[in-house]
Amino acid sequence: MKPLKKVLLFLLVCLLIFAAILTYNYFNFESKQISVEKAEKVAIDPGAIHRFSKALQIKTVSPENLADFDSLEFKKFNDFMKSSYPLMDSLLIKKQFNDFSHLFLWKGTDTSLKPIILMAHLDVVPVIEKNLPEWKSPPFAGVIKNDTIWGRGAIDDKVGVIAISEAVEWLLKNNYRPKRDIYLAFGHDEEIGGPRGATAIASYLKDQGVEAEFIMDEGGVIANGLVPGVSKDVALIGTAEKGFLSLNFSVKIEGGHSSMPGKETAIDVLASAISKIKKNPLPTKFTVPLEGFIDYLGPEMPFANKLIFANKGILKPIILSAFEKSPSSSAMIRTTTAPTIFNSGVKDNIIPQRANATVNFRILPETTIQDVLDHVTKVINDDRVKIEKSSTMNEASNLSSTDSYGFQLINRTIKELYPEVFTSPNLVVGATDSRHFKLLSPNIYRFSPIHLNEDTKKSFHGLNERLAVSDFNNGIQFYINLLKNSN
Repeated sequence: MKPLKKVLLFLLVCLLIFAAILTYNYFNFESKQISVEKAEKVAIDPGAIHRFSKALQIKTVSPENLADFDSLEFKKFNDFMKSSYPLMDSLLIKKQFNDFSHLFLWKGTDTSLKPIILMAHLDVVPVIEKNLPEWKSPPFAGVIKNDTIWGRGAIDDKVGVIAISEAVEWLLKNNYRPKRDIYLAFGHDEEIGGPRGATAIASYLKDQGVEAEFIMDEGGVIANGLVPGVSKDVALIGTAEKGFLSLNFSVKIEGGHSSMPGKETAIDVLASAISKIKKNPLPTKFTVPLEGFIDYLGPEMPFANKLIFANKGILKPIILSAFEKSPSSSAMIRTTTAPTIFNSGVKDNIIPQRANATVNFRILPETTIQDVLDHVTKVINDDRVKIEKSSTMNEASNLSSTDSYGFQLINRTIKELYPEVFTSPNLVVGATDSRHFKLLSPNIYRFSPIHLNEDTKKSFHGLNERLAVSDFNNGIQFYINLLKNSN
């Protein structure tokens, strides 16, 4: 046999083996979706949606400038909780932190069981005044129309506070008693990092020796049309969240008159540094949440996608390349780099001596703040650029298992209420109050039982925040089922 024919035969054999491996993996890529009996729904109190409306009317805004903090509005919310949920207020052990954050303890009957902690936050982000004409309903009116409730906090995150409270109040009215202790932790300053709310609550629980079976906070949602290649809604359960870091950069170089500029100005040097950072981001990589996302949703996808995901070990470069194509999916595979502030100069004919910039990084799990700092320093490679860490930073969270009691409980409860929905672990790219609770349990999950689509996902922290009334009612049902199932 001629050498060329031998080479071609060898290549053909290799191709056949490769195709056989792909095919074998495809047919062994089995669904992880569970099948459970659909839960019978309870009758939700019609007054619940009106209490939610009242909650949205209270302007519990966390301002960036603490001098603008309106304590009277937060006091109103305290009074609202006391009057709206009298059984929860009187029968549960309650404690307040820094006046406005709440911790409730519902004692269980079996002290051998570890407690669970349900979290939410009652504060909201400000509404930009110049955008008010673009709101279809006033942001603090709590208007209910066309099966939709409108207002700041409808999604982020008064829905969590109110749905949990409604569920607990319903269970108390029906003489339910949990086997395990249930903690309800409602922070009042999540939107500015939770320094006086969640941080204080977590510190107290740690001092009390609390070790939770699992913790659940906001973060994941039921995504409608947001997962490419999946035709059904997907309940995304956050098993980890990214860390964050802002680096401040400064350059000081002799200035002068603009008619006689030097070779480089402070602006030139700093602009070059920022450009280098943007052009050389931290590398893409697979994370454990992404692996879980692929394992849970890959088997439910069309042939081509399923084939690729079934062979993720072999076709990793193809998957990473595909994820890089959109900002939302790219955030799942890399530590992101976002220049957010650049300041220099005071007059058009004066070359400034100083230039300052800030770059925000959202850090992948298993990447550290020091990793980011080392990478940036190496990429810039210029001693004239001074780099300082901002005062607010947080490492990426630990990874929570999909094999734990907590994940399986949340997964099953979702399926009882939404049997047609796919479920999947997911990486939360924003920050939640749950990061302050990491010493209380290795099993922290982030999920809110509400639907978001391409339109409504832009509304929280943005214009026309709103939620379907049916979603709110189903949210109450979800927490009722979750607490019952925890027995």
